[in-house]
Amino acid sequence: MNAPVRGELDATELRIGVVRSLFNQPVTDGLLRGAVEVLEEAGAGDVTIIDIEGAFEAPVVARRLASEGCDAVIALGAVIEGETDHYEHIAGRTSEGLMRVMLDTGVPIAFGILTVTDPDHALARSAPGEKNKGREAANAAIRTANLLKKNQELRIKSQDSGSS
Repeated sequence: MNAPVRGELDATELRIGVVRSLFNQPVTDGLLRGAVEVLEEAGAGDVTIIDIEGAFEAPVVARRLASEGCDAVIALGAVIEGETDHYEHIAGRTSEGLMRVMLDTGVPIAFGILTVTDPDHALARSAPGEKNKGREAANAAIRTANLLKKNQELRIKSQDSGSS
């Protein structure tokens, strides 16, 4: 049995896209700060940050970044439940759209869009520190992109050694 393969937290060779919703900006500013901290810690040098109005637009912008050569995309936003059913529509469709982009393109899309029922929960998850969901999304994006690259190399090496 082979040892488990895990992606490294090294972004020096990666192109990373970040899509940040400006809706609920006090929260998304915190998510962006957390994501940028991890990207800097991981040595990312090629990062594109795009601000969009709301989370609903994230899938189409993530698709563009993925199709233009990003190795991973980090989607950041905050959808907070209110008095109408708007929350259910936006949260569900955005997560489905981002998943579709990821599966269609093969590019990891890290889901850093908070879907909460209480504004205080969103603020807590975007506060500085290790539990910041922007940090977690950036970590997932980097590790998954590296895992996919490593997995591709392992598969290629395996095929090469099998043909000898």
